[in-house]
Amino acid sequence: MESLLSFLEQHTVRILTHRKALKAFEKSQRTKRTFLGEVKGWVDALVFAVFAVLLINQYIFQLFVIPSPSMVSTLNVGDRVFVSKTIYGIEVYPSGPKIFSANRQVQRDDIITFYNPEYDSKGPVFDILSQIIYMGTFSLVNIDKNEDGSIAERLYVKRAVGFPSETIRFVQGNVQVRPAGFASFVDEASFRNELSLSDGPHRSLESSSYEGILAWGSLFGYQEAGVDLAASPAYLKSQYASVQGDSYPDDMYAFETAAKRAKHLINPADMQSRSDSAKYKSGIYVPQGSILPLGDNRDNSRDGRYFGPVNQKKINGSVRFRFWPITSMRYLGDA
Repeated sequence: MESLLSFLEQHTVRILTHRKALKAFEKSQRTKRTFLGEVKGWVDALVFAVFAVLLINQYIFQLFVIPSPSMVSTLNVGDRVFVSKTIYGIEVYPSGPKIFSANRQVQRDDIITFYNPEYDSKGPVFDILSQIIYMGTFSLVNIDKNEDGSIAERLYVKRAVGFPSETIRFVQGNVQVRPAGFASFVDEASFRNELSLSDGPHRSLESSSYEGILAWGSLFGYQEAGVDLAASPAYLKSQYASVQGDSYPDDMYAFETAAKRAKHLINPADMQSRSDSAKYKSGIYVPQGSILPLGDNRDNSRDGRYFGPVNQKKINGSVRFRFWPITSMRYLGDA
């Protein structure tokens, strides 16, 4: 009898212990399911938020950080701006075809954003990932960097200056415009004043600097043509002395102009040198459907004078408003 009672007692304990264990297990599972449910909810919300931000950046507006001094002082390095992505039509995907492209054509003096023609792609996977991170963080995080650590400019921000059928040339850094149907050039200041355009574009380089820059370029042209610099004109070496300590020409375009001209004069029979020199002398013609973009900081801007006119289909937005720094908030739609 005692053995039977002992058996029943042990069996009852096992049953109660098992039930307790089951309840504890079920409770832990419910807690786990609740935790996992909360995590899943947060992940779903995060994915939805990132997706929504990407859609807004691609199809409505984009927040953009100014990475270089090419638009100083209209836009300074680190300024944050609001870019309209609908004003010239909506891209189906980055750099892809546009829909509703008849919404508005690029107007003279618009501050535009477009894909950098000289951008060095790091591969489609990285390009897409970097854009997702950049857009998804409202421009706070940019992993697309150059080898020196500076931000790689996938998008450029410049001013729309040259329009179809116009020719733009540069004389010692000063812009000259030959409007469509005209035989002569007019200086940009007069051209802009006549059309009541913005006074944003400016020069910071003294005109006296050009003697040394042009001499430097000419000597470089002599060197490229195989001429011993010891045999080069003495006046060039004398003028070059004023910039000899510089590591980089203050106006690279003027430097290149002088180099190509010197190389052509040394050997007029060299048709390639003749063609290269003529391009700088005659200026840049803007074909139909294109715009020549230039930076407001004319002495420190990598712009259309180097890579040429940009097809309007590649212009994907317009800077409309600067919202940071707060003390410099400003509407730029008519800048």
